[in-house]
Amino acid sequence: MTTPRDLLIVAMDGESGRPADRGSLSLALAGAEVIDLLGARAVELDGDRIVPGGPPALDDPLLRAAESALTRQEPYESVEDWLWRRGRDLSSAYLTAFETEGQLTRQRRRLVSFRAGDVALVDSPARRGAVDRWESHEPVLVALATAAGLYGEPLDEAAETDEDSPNTPDSSNAPDIADDEVATVLAAVNDAVMELEAVRQRRSIEDAAFDNIWRGV
Repeated sequence: MTTPRDLLIVAMDGESGRPADRGSLSLALAGAEVIDLLGARAVELDGDRIVPGGPPALDDPLLRAAESALTRQEPYESVEDWLWRRGRDLSSAYLTAFETEGQLTRQRRRLVSFRAGDVALVDSPARRGAVDRWESHEPVLVALATAAGLYGEPLDEAAETDEDSPNTPDSSNAPDIADDEVATVLAAVNDAVMELEAVRQRRSIEDAAFDNIWRGV
């Protein structure tokens, strides 16, 4: 399994994660792809620029697609630009792959609805592996989940229940990321998610102001 796949499983698993906003999740998935490409030595970072490496041995088709989408001309692409370009509707692409691979089943349930009709994860080694990684509080997965808003401050209503859950990472303590390149990617993911939320808030204020004009307020 890959980090993006594990992150999506965490996002969909009611016992491991919280309902995620698709835009924030897509940005986090794009960041997770870069982190796995770094681990496979398919890329390296020059500052915040993603520099393609040699031909990698990537078993996962979605990671191969990510590697194929890299910008291969100087000055190369910044991590931030990659997140916005690659992250567009990326959660839907991963969900489609899960469904094609038989990792999802459709049923009525009160979890994240990624598309028409609710979908749920089937019990599988992939799901159990992702849950184990989550419950072990693996730093990279915790950091990505935090950025995507799967738990913590963006979900104040869930804060009280988190205290009673031994398997929910403590969002008050930042994960210890020793790798500088990985830390750079995670910082970019956090910044992108914050920017996305800021844009949404501005649009909400503008829409409300426009409605008030029409109502004569």
